[in-house]
Amino acid sequence: MQHLIGQNWHSLESEKILELFESDSVDGLGSLSIKHREEFFGENSLKEKKQDSYIKKFFMQFHNALIYILLGASAVTAFLHEWVDSGVIFAVVIINVIIGFMQEVKAQEAIESLKQMMHTEAVVIRDGKKITIDSVDLVPGDIVLLESGSKVPADLRLLENKDLKVDESMLTGESVAVQKNISTHSENIILGDRKNMTFSGTYVTYGRAKGIVVATAEHTELGKIAHLIDATTAMQTPLTKKISSFSKILLYVILALAAFTFLVGVLRDMSVVDTFMASVALAVGAIPEGLPAAVTITLAIGVSRMASKNVIIRKLPAVETLGSVTTICSDKTGTLTQNKMTVTNIYCGSTSYEVTGNGYNPEGDLFKDGQKIDTCNYDLKEVLKAGYLCNESYLVNKEGNYDISGDPTEGALIVSSIKCGYDEHTLNKGYPRVDLLPFESDRQLMATLNYDVKNNQNIIYIKGSIEKILDICDFTSLDAEDKQISKIEILNKAEEYASNGLRVLAIAKKITHQDKFDKEEVYSEFVFLGLQAMMDPPKPEAIEAVKESIGAGINIIMITGDHVLTAFSIAKMMFILDKDAKFEDSVLRGKDMINLSDAELIEKVATVKVFARVEPEQKLRIVDALQARGEIVAMTGDGVNDAPALKQADIGIAMGKGGTEVAKEASDMILSDDNFQSIAHAIKEGRIVFDNLIKFITWTLPTNLGEGLVILVAILLGVTLPILPVQILWINMSTAIFLGLMLVFESGEDFIMKRAPRDPKTPILTTEIIVQMLVVGFYMLVTSYGMFSYALHNGHSIEYARTVAVNVFVFIELFYLFNCKELYQSVFKTNIFNNKYLLLGVALMILIQVTFTYAEFMNTIFKSEALNFETWIEIIVISVGVMFVVEFKRYIDRKVFTKV
Repeated sequence: MQHLIGQNWHSLESEKILELFESDSVDGLGSLSIKHREEFFGENSLKEKKQDSYIKKFFMQFHNALIYILLGASAVTAFLHEWVDSGVIFAVVIINVIIGFMQEVKAQEAIESLKQMMHTEAVVIRDGKKITIDSVDLVPGDIVLLESGSKVPADLRLLENKDLKVDESMLTGESVAVQKNISTHSENIILGDRKNMTFSGTYVTYGRAKGIVVATAEHTELGKIAHLIDATTAMQTPLTKKISSFSKILLYVILALAAFTFLVGVLRDMSVVDTFMASVALAVGAIPEGLPAAVTITLAIGVSRMASKNVIIRKLPAVETLGSVTTICSDKTGTLTQNKMTVTNIYCGSTSYEVTGNGYNPEGDLFKDGQKIDTCNYDLKEVLKAGYLCNESYLVNKEGNYDISGDPTEGALIVSSIKCGYDEHTLNKGYPRVDLLPFESDRQLMATLNYDVKNNQNIIYIKGSIEKILDICDFTSLDAEDKQISKIEILNKAEEYASNGLRVLAIAKKITHQDKFDKEEVYSEFVFLGLQAMMDPPKPEAIEAVKESIGAGINIIMITGDHVLTAFSIAKMMFILDKDAKFEDSVLRGKDMINLSDAELIEKVATVKVFARVEPEQKLRIVDALQARGEIVAMTGDGVNDAPALKQADIGIAMGKGGTEVAKEASDMILSDDNFQSIAHAIKEGRIVFDNLIKFITWTLPTNLGEGLVILVAILLGVTLPILPVQILWINMSTAIFLGLMLVFESGEDFIMKRAPRDPKTPILTTEIIVQMLVVGFYMLVTSYGMFSYALHNGHSIEYARTVAVNVFVFIELFYLFNCKELYQSVFKTNIFNNKYLLLGVALMILIQVTFTYAEFMNTIFKSEALNFETWIEIIVISVGVMFVVEFKRYIDRKVFTKV
């Protein structure tokens, strides 16, 4: 039965398919055949990938260079019997590990959601009997019956069709329900054009059909997407990559310096124990113990801020990734657009009208030549009334939220009629339906026979394709036979609408004496009433979000399964494309992508802004191509077809209201209000998060450098250590908590959304930061060592001198903190009062440092000693000096390197 897997069933005749499956369209499969197929193909459900155990996932969180450094610091401090410090550092490690573990556990839920989507019941024919079975029991060759409201239980090749329409938006991205047929198609057509197939997980919106199961479980199109999700590698975020690389380099540098220090001490015939303790002091001083906590807390605060703006973060590192995004790949349907068909243009009586309003909300106005129409004329009333009556859908109002029960296209006609002032109850009562001729693909029209109560006459209303309706129309007015129809004028208008991405329906009517349909009468002597042109309109707030994102230097690309002209038109409305953009330069079809090599596609994505009629695998190729160009890619979407690309992208963004569970579970973040505008807010927060982390690193590393240099110089000179390992730990942990971590509450610069995204290739330590780190680090070395020596020279004890050195480090960090509020701007132009947490932290740091200096129990623990007033004046003066040193350095940068 292996030959039954992977065939292009849409290109085979139905008789051939029945023969291959040894099935019968009338009697279905027999019991014995079903048993064999169940053994060979298994259940019609997705197999779950074996996951790592919780224990393995937990311990894998320790596999990080920065964690190794912290574990080393904890071990060293434990060796020194500084149990409190060791415990604090180890607690930081455990917090980071737990957070990472919790995120890891949640990250693999997409497959389970897909399994739930596939679970349904199916009506089948077996042994000549119609029965209902669980969809998991379906096998290839089963004959399945579909009707309106059914969820398609497997991939089917249609054998019989009665006006079947299927909503495939979750799979293809096309917003309009697809009219199905049983014709045989060419082999290479894309998924969305396979009109003789229905696919697992999609929904029947209208009609009935009979089909044969050609694929189950992982062999279905839905199953292929599940495989893509499972096989997709989750990308490391920019911060993850940079912190990992930075930590490894830092680890090697610290170990090398500690070894060098020990070697120098031994060569100078110093005590091995003293030399070892000095090496430990250097290692402890160089380790930025507060960095992991700063990363975690900064990201957590970003999560909290975003939650207040309708953005739910599923994976913590996604917060900072947003700040580095260079390209957003957005699905069209439901993301940029409302996923609600809306009539935007009407043509009747040789006149064009525009219609305003959003979605299915019946509030809106009609305009002619830019002027609002207060009262609809006869022609308008007739075309809108006909659109309402020739209809099988209805408007649903749920507490002010409007939706459509039925076909979205018909829903748009209902809403447009209400905007003209029609009342649903009045129309239904005044024109009760007598008969119905449902839409069929071969007829290309739908007709209703209604009784006009007021005029005591029957009227046939029809709607359908422009070509078909014009063929059966002779006049444009009931009572003016001399007003012959101008078909050229109407066709030109219809072509104009279609070229703008609108779907056009023609509408006509005819008075009849028949009380039921005479099919011959349906095809002649109709009066043409007009055209109604509709589209799935853009969300107004999404347009503003796109503009803001482009202003922030972010490239916007639309990826959709919808029709090419529609996508091209929407892209212009969204300002993704310029108004004068050329179609051939801006749009790439899915069928054209098939013939492109990876190298050619990588070149194409640099200029193409719209990808239309694409399939799930192609969305992945687009994301891969962009990432190959070094782009940080955000992918938005709401359908099952978006899930693989959402997972592959650097950050996947799913819609909370209209999004499928599969898309949500594959994403990094969810927009709870389905508002594209929230993405702009999230990007701003992401940039603030990244900036605040850089500020923290810029602030903390000079201290680690200064401490390391103080120890190294002491060993090289063969003198007493100016600060002890336990004192270094005090400096690092206390200042990190009360000073450095306050930088994570910074609100960001005013111009943050007017600058280009941070180059993903830019290292954490840029040239400017390295130079500033060296300047401040050497300033700490000189001043702390100088004050330490000065205290000894004045006859103070070694404990007094070390207390001076510790306070020099702390207060230099305190004043340097204000330099780090802004990365490039002058400290004297910075609003130092806009971060209340930073001011509180400064006050608390001063308080505990006074306690460190004067409290007897602190003197005992940290070998500190009370300082006199004159020494404090000297410490403050020297510490304030760092602000002027850094300001002078930045002044040189601005003058020499034209930095702003």
